[in-house]
Amino acid sequence: MTVVFVSATGTEVGKTFVSRGLIKALQAKGRTVEALKPVQSGYDPREADGSDAGLLVAATGLEPTEDSIAAVAPWRFEAPLSPHLAARREGRSIDADAVIAFCRERIAARKDVMLIEGVGGIMAPLDSSRTVLDLMVAVGAPVVLVVGSYLGTISHTLTALEVLRQRGLSISAIVVSQTDDGTVVPLDDTIGALAAFGKGLPVLAVPRLPPESPPEHPVFGALAALL
Repeated sequence: MTVVFVSATGTEVGKTFVSRGLIKALQAKGRTVEALKPVQSGYDPREADGSDAGLLVAATGLEPTEDSIAAVAPWRFEAPLSPHLAARREGRSIDADAVIAFCRERIAARKDVMLIEGVGGIMAPLDSSRTVLDLMVAVGAPVVLVVGSYLGTISHTLTALEVLRQRGLSISAIVVSQTDDGTVVPLDDTIGALAAFGKGLPVLAVPRLPPESPPEHPVFGALAALL
C-alpha cells in the first residue's frame, strides 16, 4: 500500500493538476486511490465543484458533494491567503495537531493508495508556529514536489529539496509544471539544471493547463511507476 504527499515550492504551480493526473494514472494500473487536501484556502463554496478539493473528489470517481468535499478537506477557508491568515480572517484558527491526527487516521484506514495534497508551498504556515512542512514530517510519506518553470524556479526548487532532505523526507520526483509568466526560460534548460543538481532525482515535466482540464499526459504514467 502506498502513501504520497504532493507538495510544491509555492502556490498556483499546478499541485492539483498533478495530483489528479497521478490519481488517474494509478487507477489505470488497477489501484484504488483515496485523496486528501486537509487544508484549503481560497475555497469558494459557490464553486465547490471546481475547487481543489472538489476536483480531487471527482478524480477519485466520487460526486463532489458538500459531504464528500468535507471528508477530503475538513479545514476550508475562503480567503486566498496562507492558511493561518485565511483562518484568522474568519475568526478561526487551525489546530495543527488535529490536522496531523486526521491525516494519520485516514492513512491507517486506507484501502490502498492515499494521496495527500498540501496547501500552498512546503513552508506555508498552518498556525502560529507550524507549517505544511511540519505536517509532511508528521505524516512521513514520500514527496512529489511540483515546481514551476519560471525564472528563479531552480533556486526555489533546490532550496526546497535541501529543506526536505534536512527534515528526513524521501522525495519521489520533481514535476515541472510549465509556467506561462512572460519570461523566456527554455524548459529543457530548467529540467537539465534540476536533474544535474537533484542528486539523481527523476525530473518530469507537464504542460501548464487550467486545474479543471482533463489530467491526461504520458508523464503521469511515468510518475505512477515511481511510487
